[in-house]
This record gives sequence, C-alpha cells and structure tokens, in this order.
Amino acid sequence: MKGIHSIFLACFLVSAFACFLASAFDPSPLQDFCVAIDDPKAGVFVNGKFCKDPKLAVADDFFFSGLNKPGNTNNRVGSNVTTVNVDQIPGLNTLGISLVRIDYAPYGENPPHTHPRGTEILVVVQGTLYVGFVTSNPENRLITKILYPGDVFVFPIGLIHFQYNLGNTAAVAFAGLSSQNAGVITIANAVFGSNPPINPDVLTKAFQLDKNVVTHLQSIF
Repeated sequence: MKGIHSIFLACFLVSAFACFLASAFDPSPLQDFCVAIDDPKAGVFVNGKFCKDPKLAVADDFFFSGLNKPGNTNNRVGSNVTTVNVDQIPGLNTLGISLVRIDYAPYGENPPHTHPRGTEILVVVQGTLYVGFVTSNPENRLITKILYPGDVFVFPIGLIHFQYNLGNTAAVAFAGLSSQNAGVITIANAVFGSNPPINPDVLTKAFQLDKNVVTHLQSIF
C-alpha cells in the first residue's frame, strides 16, 4: 500500500508541476474580461495589457466589422492577411484567441512564416490550397496537404508553415490562433530584409549561396 501511495503522490506532483508550467505559459484570465486600454491612468488592473474598468465596457470593445471584404493581393507574393487580434478588438485581451482572413490571388501564396506565440487552425472557404509545415531539427520533415473548401488544417505553434493557391482563381481562408496576438515572422523578410541588414558573409555561409545572390536578395526585401 505504501508503494501505491508513493506512486499516486508522484503522479500528483508531476501533474501539479505540469499544470504550473502550463499556467506559466498561458495564464488563465483572472476576471470575465479585460478590455485593453492604452492609457494606464484609466486602467484598474493589469493582465496582459492595462484594462478598462469592467463597468465601462461596451459592445464595441468586443466587435470588429469587415472580414467580408477581400484584401488587396496586388503584391509580390499575391496574398493579403487581414488580422483581427487584440489591437483590433480590445476585448480579446487575456482571452488567448485571435482571427485572420487570408486572401490569395491566383497562384498566390502566404509565404513561409512562423507564429511564435500561437497555434493556427485554418479553414478554406474558397479555392484550392497546398499547405504544409516543417518539423523542428533534426528531422525537418515536411508535412503537406491539398485543401478544398470546407477542409481544416492545423499548424503547430512556432513551426514554419505556408499556404499556396493552386488554382487560377482567387482563394479565401480563415484561421484562428491560440493567442490574442500570435505574432508573425516571415522567414524571407526577417532573414534578407532585417534592419540593419545581416552581414552578407553570414547569410552566404548559412544558405550556401553566392554572395552576389545574397546581396541581391537583401536589396529586394
């Protein structure tokens, strides 16, 4: 019996520790909502951002209009991401979710990128998308799928992923993210378009490219 009690105690401690770690990563809200406010003098407490007095919250704090409107895809990659996070809906503060609409021109793409603070779940509503993500080192395994309207795909937090419109007509998808502001790091922009630029010698060696190619890429990002 003593051994069984020890096992139960160990399991309890492991579970408690795991819960502590999970709580430290994404704390649960301490109130019904915490509408973000820019002026700390008007705030009453802090949980992620300064919060408006709950008694002063109004419907517009939890509202956004416009995701029915296509985004402008007239750019180099042929896509547009309309973001609805805590910056657009202050009431999302501490709730751990956000939303985006992604429009794709024919053969446009949402280029390889990561969300450092959120997992993404994407649903296609129009068109055909080739999507995928790459697992972490050392495997770097590519996992891909072709999606059609109504299909859903998940991109795990922090992993490089992409979407590419396979069709000659426009495509549309919506995605939810497990953060009020998941952040985005577009790989090419970050590497070749950093400010100030990364020393070309670093990128030449890292990507095993001719230095002229590297400097050209840095000139266009």
